[in-house]
Amino acid sequence: MSDKNLPELVMLKRLIDEGGRHLEVTAPCSVAIDGRDFPVYTIALGNPSLDVPVLGIFGGIHGLERIGTQVILAYLQSILARLRWDSTLHQQLESMRLVFMPLVNPGGMWQGTRSNPQGVDLMRNAPVAAQEKVPFLLGGQRFSPRLPWYRGAAGAPMEPESLAVCEVVQRELLSRQFSMALDCHSGFGLRDRIWFPHAHTTTPIAHLAEIGALEQLFSETYPHHNYVFEPQSLQYRTHGDLWDHLYLNGTSDSSRTFLPLTLEMGSWLWVKKNPRQLFNRAGIFNPTAAHRLQRVLRGHLVLFDFLVRAANSHGRWLPDGMARKVQHRRALKQWYES
Repeated sequence: MSDKNLPELVMLKRLIDEGGRHLEVTAPCSVAIDGRDFPVYTIALGNPSLDVPVLGIFGGIHGLERIGTQVILAYLQSILARLRWDSTLHQQLESMRLVFMPLVNPGGMWQGTRSNPQGVDLMRNAPVAAQEKVPFLLGGQRFSPRLPWYRGAAGAPMEPESLAVCEVVQRELLSRQFSMALDCHSGFGLRDRIWFPHAHTTTPIAHLAEIGALEQLFSETYPHHNYVFEPQSLQYRTHGDLWDHLYLNGTSDSSRTFLPLTLEMGSWLWVKKNPRQLFNRAGIFNPTAAHRLQRVLRGHLVLFDFLVRAANSHGRWLPDGMARKVQHRRALKQWYES
């Protein structure tokens, strides 16, 4: 196999080699295209016990959005460097688990497309139908894989890449009493946003109080942050959202807490600063100037580190009893009653 023209996969393999004995590496599926075979890697480290919390970090679901994979690789590189000297990190990993899936859609990244090589948008591919009106095409369509946001044929199984994500989430995250996921994307608006389910309905999720508590915790810890926390449905609704599907299936056990988040990096800001990026399809979704790329790669490390600590210390901030009712009312007012 030759992946010399897919630098993100080259770097991922290099980090796997560097991580050595610290990492548990699997490839739940691979993608064959243009005579090449691209593995979809999962990397885990930390305590494998089912009794500890876990944070999963995912990226590259849309092949055009390379920056999502690059941000995760930058964080993984930082983690591996710290393993050589940081005793605090080693202590954290004794009481929690980290799971990375940095490049879910290598075929799409190789082709420079949002979809996978079959033309399917992996974020519209899950068996979840919107309960309210969705935007034409954007909300997911079954007309043709030649059009964007194609969901796949009705009744067809999910794509191998989507199934790989589901398998990893089921095995590594939903097997534990507390888990969080962060899926890294780009391309919406002038602000970096943290989205949470639902995408298929405006009905609040069952763990709205927990999401509200997490947002409040982050805002109190980093009062000058620039993220917008909100349900995805506040912007638009879609069919087939992968995280809605996993959340709905994963929280059927009411004792389990699973909080899936999406980092939607605001690529319109990069285009605003450099309008010439509009004439480059990749430039619409990724920073092209070297200094801007470096700023983005380091800018989200605070969020990643916060989520690691929040997952590890979830017992100290998860609301319970009357506090949970108060958080639920606050979150309803903040996101659903304005």
